[in-house]
Amino acid sequence: AAAPTNVQTDSESPEEGGKGDKVAITKVYDFAGEMVKVTKEVDADSKEAKKFQKEVESGTTEEPSSESATKRKAGGGLASVVGNIGKKAKMGCLDKSKLDWNQFVQEEGIKEDLASFNRGKDGFVERQMFLERADHRQFEIEKSIREKNRKSFMK
Repeated sequence: AAAPTNVQTDSESPEEGGKGDKVAITKVYDFAGEMVKVTKEVDADSKEAKKFQKEVESGTTEEPSSESATKRKAGGGLASVVGNIGKKAKMGCLDKSKLDWNQFVQEEGIKEDLASFNRGKDGFVERQMFLERADHRQFEIEKSIREKNRKSFMK
């Protein structure tokens, strides 16, 4: 599940890098009464960066959910639009957990380790599954030997 797309922009800082220009987009969310700032770097020519540029130029940061909510309501008019302008984007528990995990991975620099432990024959998970299969196979062999011994005693 991706983070909500409703934004409240704080800053924009294009970095000079030649061909791969990046734009830092800061979104402010409300999570359990706390203000959570999420900074995301995207390419300067991406759709998200262009949308961000339009919002900065127009000076408005409308929420897509509030637009659909005003379309569903028959009445309300100006009062409902004004009521939705001051609201902050809310972040759910899953989105906050994902954000915290990604931040932890970035701070600790363990992205490569996680990728190597979770992939291929050399990965930790793959090794554990192999060991479990080998143990089960050994158990089946021992079980068949015990059954043969029981049958030989009964005859």
